[in-house]
Amino acid sequence: MLSNMETTTPPRAFDAIIIGTGQAGPSLAARLSAAGMTVAIIERNLVGGTCINTGCTPTKAMVASAYAARMAARAAEYGVILPGPARIDMAAVAARVATIVDTDRQGLEHWLTGLPGCTLIRGHARFDNAHQVRVGGQLLTADRIFINVGGRALVPDFPGLAEVPYLTNTDMVALRTVPRHLAVIGGSYVGLEFAQIFRRLGAQVTIVEKGPRLIGREDEDVSAQVQAMLEEEGIAMRLDAECIRIHKHADGALVGVDCASGDREFVASHVLLAVGRRPNTDDLGLDKAGIAVDGKGYIVVDGQLRSTANGVWALGDCNGRGAFTHTAYNDFEIVAANLLDQGDRSVDARIPVYALYTDPPLGRVGMTVAQAKQAGKKVRVGMRPMTRVARAIEKGETRGSMQVVVDAETDAILGAAILGPGGDEAVHMVLAAMAAGTTATGMTRTMAIHPTVSELIPTIFGELK
Repeated sequence: MLSNMETTTPPRAFDAIIIGTGQAGPSLAARLSAAGMTVAIIERNLVGGTCINTGCTPTKAMVASAYAARMAARAAEYGVILPGPARIDMAAVAARVATIVDTDRQGLEHWLTGLPGCTLIRGHARFDNAHQVRVGGQLLTADRIFINVGGRALVPDFPGLAEVPYLTNTDMVALRTVPRHLAVIGGSYVGLEFAQIFRRLGAQVTIVEKGPRLIGREDEDVSAQVQAMLEEEGIAMRLDAECIRIHKHADGALVGVDCASGDREFVASHVLLAVGRRPNTDDLGLDKAGIAVDGKGYIVVDGQLRSTANGVWALGDCNGRGAFTHTAYNDFEIVAANLLDQGDRSVDARIPVYALYTDPPLGRVGMTVAQAKQAGKKVRVGMRPMTRVARAIEKGETRGSMQVVVDAETDAILGAAILGPGGDEAVHMVLAAMAAGTTATGMTRTMAIHPTVSELIPTIFGELK
């Protein structure tokens, strides 16, 4: 029997239901609304999802503050003399981040609630069947349902973890004090960004990684360059951590690593878990709708992002086909084009591209050298260190390198990794070339602006080995 709080009202019929207001959901609501459909978009927490609230927006705002701190510390290198060392006002950093986040979220919510025919419903959505969703006491029905529920930090089963008030990315963007010693568990993208941010803001930082190197999906030389630049800034590394354990300590947490060399444990004031993400699919009642998930909880979809239930799609992080804001937005574009524009687009056709927002950033597109070789391709590689890039020298930011990968038999561009100033922007030159089908030889005939980082990309394509 339902309680008074759960008494079901008569069903409300919509043309479409969207569960979640991350990157894909609001944009899809706007397209469906513009097509004359009635849309219910459901959100149980903060409008905007991970990107606006705990991901891209706050972290990149923090990266900017950390960069300012780094440049203040290096001011004398540029002939700028400050009266004394810069001081960090973490409360002011946090306030700036919060203002940016709040402005973005409020703007998105105002726009979303102003869409004609679109109703924002607050609450936790659960499926009754493939065409019915229950939110508290409301029963909503639609022939088309779109799931855009995102993901959250994975919490591993480390011994002793329950004793310690650990942090995730959600907690990190809300910190108003600088940790004395931050232990970052996980040497991949999220962990590395926070490690550098808080090191530059004044924390002692130790990265603990189970694998033999950082960002294991990257080529070994890129991984080594990232490690070297972080160590140069004073970040300690504990790689090959075979048996990670975390226990309560009077000064915070005792972190055990059992590494082959060095101390087997150390004391940290704060512990950040950055070992991966998991989809928010475990409490939606997907089984009642016949929606299949894989072994990690990701919703199984085809190339057009259709789930195993007729009339139900999954977009964004929850479908396992991409873990970025831009892949979620591209999911929206694919679904909207196929539904409303008679398109035949597929997620299988897109070119992988992403960035690691350390300073300098790493822009990555397509295959790594290792991936290309594993795929059985004969490759030619072009590489140039940032010490040979005029723009990097002029900026005094010569850490990193530029690398391109080409199919030796077809001259097709397979991928690139640009670690250096503006790497996250410069990599788009390679992405555009790949999308247009431009060959490596074709790229060598491109004239670019001097002095830029991007101008060296055509040069590198002409220096393949």
